[in-house]
Amino acid sequence: MTTGETLAVTGATGQLGRLVITALLRRAPRAQIVGIVRNAEAGRDLAEQGVELRVADYGNPVALASALVGVDKLLLISSSEIGQRVAQHRNVVDAAVATGVKLLAYTSLLHADTSPMDLAPEHRQTESIIRAAGVPYVLLRNGWYSENYTAGIGAALEHGVVLGAAGDGRLCTATREDYAEAAAVVLADAPAQHANKVYELAGDVGHTLAEYAAEIARQSGKPVSYQNLPQADYKAALISVGLPEAIAELLAESDAKAAEGALFDASKTLSRLIGRPTTPLADAVAAALATG
Repeated sequence: MTTGETLAVTGATGQLGRLVITALLRRAPRAQIVGIVRNAEAGRDLAEQGVELRVADYGNPVALASALVGVDKLLLISSSEIGQRVAQHRNVVDAAVATGVKLLAYTSLLHADTSPMDLAPEHRQTESIIRAAGVPYVLLRNGWYSENYTAGIGAALEHGVVLGAAGDGRLCTATREDYAEAAAVVLADAPAQHANKVYELAGDVGHTLAEYAAEIARQSGKPVSYQNLPQADYKAALISVGLPEAIAELLAESDAKAAEGALFDASKTLSRLIGRPTTPLADAVAAALATG
């Protein structure tokens, strides 16, 4: 990495963004790290570590253009506002072009070009916008986070059941930290190593939700089993525990597509990129149990 490079991360105070910045501080100690945030106060802890905070929102092209001045490499973490992502991402790409960003990395979806998941079209459209922009790019097609499931481990223990609609589908999950490390590698390395590459990123070893439930039972010593539901019933169950209908629909549909193999990938690209095995499911379960 060239001394004095400026590396920027959008969504820097989000769960993934914070982990990327932590990894960058370790991997690129000579770089200037910039966190693009909506609320500077929320990033105070990052500023205390030497991260420069710049305030901008995906919906504000003027603020984005200002925030990206002098940035050499940018990680665009996909917006969480489903249905508005394409326009928001276009704003970031346009600002990157206008300010002369030399490498643009984007967190896309596993097999975005062929994925049947409802999440895929916005990612496909964003990838097309990025390719057309003419800026060297890296598409980080992230699979499912292990935390998408382990976040509900308390309920699984309370009720003795993991609910889902993934059937016997194998999911190659990895932790947010694994995916964050990959993004940091791409930003910290010389641009030529990754420019215009597409990385299908997923965990090394696939598992079913039945195997996930069995792992919770093994480690906790409590009976936990997997109950497979039709997509509509799983959506209703998610709504019943307080999830908004749109999120419940997204999770249920994703599970149903996972049953068809949408979240399986055996390439081990992620572990090769980060230089270590991805975090095993057993470790992700142990971490969730340890934090209660």
